[in-house]
Amino acid sequence: MAFESLTEKLQNAFRKLRSKGRLTESDVKAALKEVKMALLEADVSYKVVKQFTKSIEAKAVGSDVLEGLNPGQTVIKLVNDELIELMGAETTEIKLRPSNEITVIMMAGLQGAGKTTTAAKLASKFQKAGRRPLLVACDVYRPAAIRQLEVNAEKVGVPVFSMGDKKSPVDISRAAYEHAKANGNNVLIIDTAGRLHIDEDMMRELKEIKENIDVDWTILVADSMTGQDAVNVSETFQNEVGIDGVILTKLDGDTRGGAALSVRAVSGKPILYVGMGEKPEDLEQFYPDRMASRILGMGDIMSLIEKAQAAVDEEKATRLAEKIKKASFDFNDYLDSMSQMKQMGGISSILGMIPGMGIKARDIDELIDEKDLARKEAIIQSMTPKERANPDMINLSRKQRIARGCGLSIDEVNRFMKQFDQTRKMMKKMPGMMKPGKKGMLGGFKFPF
Repeated sequence: MAFESLTEKLQNAFRKLRSKGRLTESDVKAALKEVKMALLEADVSYKVVKQFTKSIEAKAVGSDVLEGLNPGQTVIKLVNDELIELMGAETTEIKLRPSNEITVIMMAGLQGAGKTTTAAKLASKFQKAGRRPLLVACDVYRPAAIRQLEVNAEKVGVPVFSMGDKKSPVDISRAAYEHAKANGNNVLIIDTAGRLHIDEDMMRELKEIKENIDVDWTILVADSMTGQDAVNVSETFQNEVGIDGVILTKLDGDTRGGAALSVRAVSGKPILYVGMGEKPEDLEQFYPDRMASRILGMGDIMSLIEKAQAAVDEEKATRLAEKIKKASFDFNDYLDSMSQMKQMGGISSILGMIPGMGIKARDIDELIDEKDLARKEAIIQSMTPKERANPDMINLSRKQRIARGCGLSIDEVNRFMKQFDQTRKMMKKMPGMMKPGKKGMLGGFKFPF
């Protein structure tokens, strides 16, 4: 996951300060030297890193230990505050015109950054907020680009305006605006053509679109996995065309994350959203304070709560709580739990947001085998509705039929049934299982799923 290596290195730097009673200049310089190296390895701009560490050093040298905090925590607070400042301090939202007017958003970026997919995700967000978006296919050069936009739009139920690949993007944009006026669409999202690298033709085309229709937001979509290159791209687009904000994609991948820390400082423009996966809901609002918290290994409990509120059915949750108390948890409840967990981004995403878990992405496989979860889901899907609701009725002959139905061995079915029975017993004792222990918040609890 993004920032894992940076988080680990920063925590190592802070750990060395915990035994000290007061921060000396040499203590601060030694810690900041490690912070500097960690940021540079994360592909943060050298100029940004230099200013970042200089600012922290000025604030930290000679600082008294804050009440209730040790020196390590004092430095963490300073670094946290500086990270928030670096990434923009405040969350920037895309402001839309009144619903009776059309807001025009032009998506720009290099080929492969995820611009077309992001355009559909953004349209989906606006539609859920009660707007009537229209996607505009202006990439007339890349083979199958128009079809890709149509496929993504179908997934989220948003219409696409297209005139094929023979008209110019400027003509398509103008016609799309007139179409939006005639059909009541109030958010126009223009998917422009990308290139493998920045060139004059791409910049000229973007400028011409802006000269011919009133573009409210020019948004650059940048691939965070390209690190410093993404920052350089944002600076060039800002200088050549003028951008209003940036969306960083692929921040869930094995990326060093430097783009998220540098793009605001270098381009002067805010990060609006970050792409954390392929699904439409995986486009997340960018909160500098929450991102700083994740980077420092302090979790992101607010985002976790919001994900839970969006994914969890309150009525089902109440019913499930009662079943857990009575140890009557059944296979239908198991499937519901797995479905809600997937909607929240999966177990790895959830664990990464819980403060104090101390679980690295590479260790998650030791706790949870995602493929094993899929096998267990297949076992349940091979049961009859009656069997799912009454686990205790499943005898040997039923297990054999279930094993044939899901294509697994009887041993695997037996093992799952035994684990499920243990889980039901654990659920009854759940309040006592979340006490702190030697292995973090879960007290050494091994996931039964």
